[in-house]
Amino acid sequence: MIAAAPAKRASWFQRFLLPGLALKAVIIGGGYATGRELAEYFVPAGPWGGLAAMLLATLIWTVVAAITFMLARALHAYDYRSFFKALLGPGWIAFEISYLIFVILIIAVFGAAAGEIGAATFGWPGFLGSTVLALAIVAATSLGEGAVEQLFKYASMLIYAVYALFLVFALSSFGDRIGATFAAAPAPSGNWMAGGLTYASYNIVGAVIILPMLRHLTSQRDAMVAGLIAGPLTMIPAVLFFIAMMAFYPSIGAETLPSDFLLRQMAVPGFHFVFQLMIFVALLESGVGAIHAINERIAGALTARSRPEPGALARAAIGAVILTACMFVAARIGLVDLIASGYRFLAWLFLAVYVVPLLTLGVYRLIRTPSSSPSELPA
Repeated sequence: MIAAAPAKRASWFQRFLLPGLALKAVIIGGGYATGRELAEYFVPAGPWGGLAAMLLATLIWTVVAAITFMLARALHAYDYRSFFKALLGPGWIAFEISYLIFVILIIAVFGAAAGEIGAATFGWPGFLGSTVLALAIVAATSLGEGAVEQLFKYASMLIYAVYALFLVFALSSFGDRIGATFAAAPAPSGNWMAGGLTYASYNIVGAVIILPMLRHLTSQRDAMVAGLIAGPLTMIPAVLFFIAMMAFYPSIGAETLPSDFLLRQMAVPGFHFVFQLMIFVALLESGVGAIHAINERIAGALTARSRPEPGALARAAIGAVILTACMFVAARIGLVDLIASGYRFLAWLFLAVYVVPLLTLGVYRLIRTPSSSPSELPA
């Protein structure tokens, strides 16, 4: 297992906020950046049902993140390979296969979304937006963990600020419609729980993707607090987005890019471009998080064999190979079909290989395993 780096200089931001911002970074691209995912899993439940489903998803994220962070620190397992070898034993390979499927699907979604954004904003051919995103992900991941942490920090500032402005402009442009929709909507009913559970399940894998960001934790209390903050911190922008979408319920559920549709209704000069840029940044940080986890998994395996970690060129090459396959899938299938079919498959997959083992074997290990020092662990 990889030993934790010295945490004595870790800041309050690194200990408590960075894990949540990293989780948001991984989830946002495939979770709600364009609004297509919200339309798929929450809009069918209606205004109040959608919010109830989002609350359920937040609760699941919070509990699973807190347990994952605490178990990772107790085991000193700061990449997904080490974590699942400790949790599942020989069965860890099941998660490895599942994660590779996840990466191919999720980055294909990012590529398809980037292509749609490039076409809607600049009139580009679909492949060009996908290519620009792929090159940006390769460049960012090649620079290593420090650069990734800085990306999560500053991209998050941009994302929260733009979503706040988005809600302000939505309320000023069609706030009366939002209020009328919620006033006329019935209480939550129907199958809203299924949407919240599915959405939470395919996204919560982000909690193990961002394990490299947990090396700054100094105690189990840090791990628990970081996990409890992570769920709400990740969902806040999605709730703001969903509320704005309700101005055009239920027709907004049929839009490929709900974000672009709402921006056209607002007609705020310059903000359309700012918001689409923010979505691109959100897709970038999500893609970087997914590829960075693979780079750190490879680095951990090499370190365990007393071999040097991959350098910048090797990290870039790994990212380029993965991204080439993912963008091919994006071009062949398309955004709507990827989200509608692929995400439900991932939800069941990660429930089986991650969530259920974590809440059973993981909790048992957490109770029985003291948080030993790195020096006490085998190499």
